[in-house]
Amino acid sequence: MLYKIIVFAPLIGALIAGLMGRRLGDKVSMTITTALLMLSAVLSWVAFVKVGFNHEGTSVDVMRWFDIGDLKANWAFKIDTLTAVMLVVITTVSALVHLYSWGYMEEDPSKPRFFAYLSLFTFAMLMLVTADNFIQLFFGWEGVGLASYLLIGFWYKKPSANDAAIKAFVTNRVGDVGLALGVMTVFLVFGSVNFDTVFAALAENSDRVLPFLGMEFNAIELIAFLLFIGAMGKSAQFVLHVWLPDAMEGPTPVSALIHAATMVTAGVFLVCRMFPVYELAPVTSGFITVVGAFTAFFAATVGLVQNDIKRVIAYSTCSQLGYMFFAAGVGAYNAAMFHLFTHAFFKALLFLGAGSVIHALHHEQDMRKMGGIWKAVPITYIVMIIGTLAITGVGIPGTGNIGFAGFASKDLIIESAYDAAHAGSAAGAFAFWAGIVAALMTSFYSWRLIFMTFHGKYRGKKEVLDHAHESPLVMTIPLILLAIGAAFAGLVFYKAFAYNANDFWHHALPVGGHAELAPSNLYAAAETTASDADYGGGHHSYPGWVLWAPFIVSVLGFIIAWFTYMYKNGVEKRLAAEGGFVYRFLLNKWYIDEIYDATIVRATKWLGDTFWKRGDIGIIDRFGPNGVAAAAMAGARRLSKLQSGYLYHYAFVMLLGIAAILALVFRSVGG
Repeated sequence: MLYKIIVFAPLIGALIAGLMGRRLGDKVSMTITTALLMLSAVLSWVAFVKVGFNHEGTSVDVMRWFDIGDLKANWAFKIDTLTAVMLVVITTVSALVHLYSWGYMEEDPSKPRFFAYLSLFTFAMLMLVTADNFIQLFFGWEGVGLASYLLIGFWYKKPSANDAAIKAFVTNRVGDVGLALGVMTVFLVFGSVNFDTVFAALAENSDRVLPFLGMEFNAIELIAFLLFIGAMGKSAQFVLHVWLPDAMEGPTPVSALIHAATMVTAGVFLVCRMFPVYELAPVTSGFITVVGAFTAFFAATVGLVQNDIKRVIAYSTCSQLGYMFFAAGVGAYNAAMFHLFTHAFFKALLFLGAGSVIHALHHEQDMRKMGGIWKAVPITYIVMIIGTLAITGVGIPGTGNIGFAGFASKDLIIESAYDAAHAGSAAGAFAFWAGIVAALMTSFYSWRLIFMTFHGKYRGKKEVLDHAHESPLVMTIPLILLAIGAAFAGLVFYKAFAYNANDFWHHALPVGGHAELAPSNLYAAAETTASDADYGGGHHSYPGWVLWAPFIVSVLGFIIAWFTYMYKNGVEKRLAAEGGFVYRFLLNKWYIDEIYDATIVRATKWLGDTFWKRGDIGIIDRFGPNGVAAAAMAGARRLSKLQSGYLYHYAFVMLLGIAAILALVFRSVGG
């Protein structure tokens, strides 16, 4: 019953607010949805303790669902540590977003609809992460896509919001084609869509070969690759990332919910859930490592120059997701999930903090029109500093967990990439250095946001600053709670996720990286030590420069940002000097959208116009409605003129008919 309440409480709230919101009113709808999410969040923490620490995992059958020939898939929940972590992340952030939205959406006339969408989104995510088979996972996956479309386009009267919603929906459908093909291939190979059944049969099918696109591939590699295509779309990895920044058109609470802890992490969860598949797919795992590392680097470069406060944080999300993926790619699934967990706190904090700034400045989002507002919003300023310290990974190197949340999890990822690189993995080496460089850029753009927003001279309209004020309690309380998580989540949960990971995950995840990427005998050559008491039974004493490199580049990024934007009125000088090819290149996001528009979008429009003008109008309409049908209609109009209504006309026609019949009869008799 515990898990059914966790999953279905948000659905009940969505149905009540969505179907009866107008009758119940704003306050009642908001209270019901928020209270049910709070209940779900509290019970999720109970489940987290039961499963993660007491190993009380289970399987919960809800109802019979698919039973068609060999295709059998019940609606059931797979409850293990991986599920428990996702339940906590999703419900906690969603509950705080619900509470925060009381203040942020105060003036919106469609609050019941908004809260119904939030709860529906949460239910779809919970369906996804509790799935024990591919069909249920796909149902939740598509449900999340639908709900995100509704939330991003919530302000549907804005053309930009509609465009952003469509862009997100279409881009995700591209990735979902890969996921759907992957699920079909799973059923083709294994004759089942149940996770446990598929995992149990992996070894005996490891050498199986399948034809695909005129070539032959290893079946496990093909499945792993197709599933990852779906993950790329949902988690906004490079080439399928274009929807994420535009999704900022939705209300800020939506940005926090989608980009912090829920939808965008679904792809990371999928790869970690499918770890038995990826353990047998080294080629695809290497591909994931490279894509994740490049995404971390690419998104960080774009974040350097963005001026919309929410877009800076959105590209930061894209970059942090890259870290999670390359951790999973090298087999450090526990590190990927640890960063997913800590990222939820500090990224939700940064988004909601940005929303508090926007709320204070009368919906202004351009950082070039901000500055010097920290005295007007002191609570927001303090929590944003905490979030920045967390995302930049400030901590004491060598201690593992003494620092802010991002320090513990991001350093664990970088160390895992170093392990893979030291074992001879070129993909691991690329990921390690990309992670270091991205950490430098993350620090720069994060402190740039702080300096441009809160320090220096105010650059907007004076009347806006005169009315700037701190957000109400319903907005600041979630910020404070998230700030506590951003400050202490790494310290509190490091032992569970990393130091004592084998016991915590209890077979839900393998720990320590791919065996083929990091054989233990290689560490002796690096003068390292290993102990079963350390994380995953394989934590190592890394060279000092490996441990200190992330910290050093974070400090360096802060120093560069301070000199660039604070030293001697740096913001004004910097804004006046902006320009040049590199600046425009990064500001325009490497021109990826323009390339897509020049190729895919225009080619699709041309193809559509061709089918429309030549196929539809030129052939179908010409010989159909405008051809045969038009001729028949014209003939009918002429014949209709014979219907004069005069009796003698009809008698004359009848006589002509009789005469024609007699003529035919006499002709045939005479012949």
